[in-house]
Amino acid sequence: MTALGDLAGVGPKSVALFRELGITTDRELLDYLPFRYDDLRFPTPSSRLGSTGGAEENAVGVIEHIRERRVRGLEIVEARLRDDHGVFVAKWIGRNRYVYGRFRAGMRLFVRGRVERTLAGPSINVTHYAQLGDDETYHGEMVPIYRASKELTTRKIAAVVEKNLPALLALVDEDPLPQALRERKGYPALREAYRAVHAPRAPEEAERARESFIFTEFLALATAAHLRRLERESAHDARALAVPPGLLDAFQAALPFALTGAQRRAIAEIWDDMTRDVPMNRLLQGDVGSGKTLVAAAAIVLCAQNGLQAALMAPTEILAAQHASKLAPLLMPFGIAVEAVFGSQSARSRASALDRLSSGEAACAVGTHALLTEGVDFARLGLAIIDEQHRFGVEQRARLRAKGSAPHTLHMTATPIPRTLAQSVYADLDCSVIDEVPPGRTPIETYAVRTSRLERVYAFVRENVVRGHQAYVVAPAIDDDGESTLTSVVAEAERLKNQVLPDLRIGLLHGRLSAREKDEVMGRFARGEIDVLLATTVVEVGVDVPNASVMVVLDAHRYGLAQLHQLRGRVGRGAAKSYCVLVYPDDAGASERLAILTESTDGFRIAEEDLRIRGAGEFAGTAQSGAADLWIADLVRDIDVYRDAQREAAQILAGDPDLRRPEHRGLHAMLARRPSTRSLVLSS
Repeated sequence: MTALGDLAGVGPKSVALFRELGITTDRELLDYLPFRYDDLRFPTPSSRLGSTGGAEENAVGVIEHIRERRVRGLEIVEARLRDDHGVFVAKWIGRNRYVYGRFRAGMRLFVRGRVERTLAGPSINVTHYAQLGDDETYHGEMVPIYRASKELTTRKIAAVVEKNLPALLALVDEDPLPQALRERKGYPALREAYRAVHAPRAPEEAERARESFIFTEFLALATAAHLRRLERESAHDARALAVPPGLLDAFQAALPFALTGAQRRAIAEIWDDMTRDVPMNRLLQGDVGSGKTLVAAAAIVLCAQNGLQAALMAPTEILAAQHASKLAPLLMPFGIAVEAVFGSQSARSRASALDRLSSGEAACAVGTHALLTEGVDFARLGLAIIDEQHRFGVEQRARLRAKGSAPHTLHMTATPIPRTLAQSVYADLDCSVIDEVPPGRTPIETYAVRTSRLERVYAFVRENVVRGHQAYVVAPAIDDDGESTLTSVVAEAERLKNQVLPDLRIGLLHGRLSAREKDEVMGRFARGEIDVLLATTVVEVGVDVPNASVMVVLDAHRYGLAQLHQLRGRVGRGAAKSYCVLVYPDDAGASERLAILTESTDGFRIAEEDLRIRGAGEFAGTAQSGAADLWIADLVRDIDVYRDAQREAAQILAGDPDLRRPEHRGLHAMLARRPSTRSLVLSS
């Protein structure tokens, strides 16, 4: 590996500019692939110029007439050219275009640029041009377009790559794809694939090479997930629990309502996992209000029935407290007391909880990150439950499991994960889906309205508060920096307090408050001491205030659909009719996208739409999964390629589970090298 400064055409200034793009070595430059190409191979006849609707096109013609002028420092050059099909105009406008005085009648030119159709015929705003000899046959090329910066242009990047391409191709190491597999797929050899993406001769060549990289990356990802699963399932070091006869009936009998079919199915899947000596690794996902805590309680009951302890970890103190208050009555009929382990506990309360956990007297602990601290010990931890798992890092989740000996692990999320994403990123764990809302939940009415109607929205908020209910108002920014067009939650809180709703009790919650301050504000809101809570998306997950009946989201066009659905889920948690109002600017074309939320309350359908619109990288949880740092592949766009790679990975590992065969040496090396395969979201 060579420093970038040692390459031809890269000086000290360029080194700094390349570093801003994350490129510091020759290998990183080789892996910095173009994201598209300008096809300069063929000229378009003048009679067809502009038929593509304003796209860039190529043309070749002979200059008939030149018009040049300078206006306020701008050079304006217009040339009328003729080809075998008619005439067209080529324009150069700008400072320092270096074309003034260069052209003459009779000169033959190649030009490329965006085409406009005018009454006088097609006109090209030229971005590239070249002079051709009278009898010279035009030979065009595919020009790679790289993601660039303001000071480091794509043209400069392409020039450096072109100058150093032979040396860069010499860096290509062992091929991760077994040769037989590559030949069966019809993919070019690895070195040829790199050449084809950086210097393609045709679009088809670049596309085929690109697909080979996508397939290779997915093969590594799928192989890593499969290996992790095989490793877990071969350990046989978990305690296999026994389900006492009639336990589910006893659990149901202790509830004031009937379990839904989806809850029964999830409990059966979890209990079945826990009866095996392989550590359970299951994701329980369900929409807001679907009853995940109830299912978690069933897992805790089975654990306690077998003499083992359970721990539930949540990302915030208020969410952990809510879990504790919900679990306590569910577990009490089985003699299970809930011990809280919070950072804000008094020393005496904490010491008592830790003594009961370490002695085994307490069967269940609910807490925050405080559960991970030294001194929190369990006598027989058999089940680790991690709520809102994407809020915790891989190491934090591993530290909780390390408090026991190969405990069963249940991950929970209130963010419905699209099935296309779940079956790929979450390939190392089993998924249980609660896709049924318990009966009796009042549907939330959702409306999308323009900002010009905001005062009417606040009048509606007042009406609901007068009826004895509470409301949320969510805004995307904390402060008003004077430049952003985003609504500031601080400024809007002041406006409501002083002008719009001066007679109501206004609260403020945002990410710059300390954890203690956030819990204090939410505690006041939960106790009914705040009528309208102005907040950023810190209220997105887990806040449960049954008396809140209105959710107003300002600048709703700035959020993903899944996030808006989560915010909507903060209301409709009590008996009162609830409403969600999505406010977007009058001039924003967001109504069609937001209409999905007004038509559906199905979190899984909304999640699929959000994934289609925004892509996998922005979805909750994927930042730790490797999906967000995929090199070239995209889980949404390329899902069929991923499934193909999954099948191939399974076949490879069936015959060579340790990847020790010579033909798999390159794949083994890639698993160790690529960050996207080193740790999957819930595997470590």
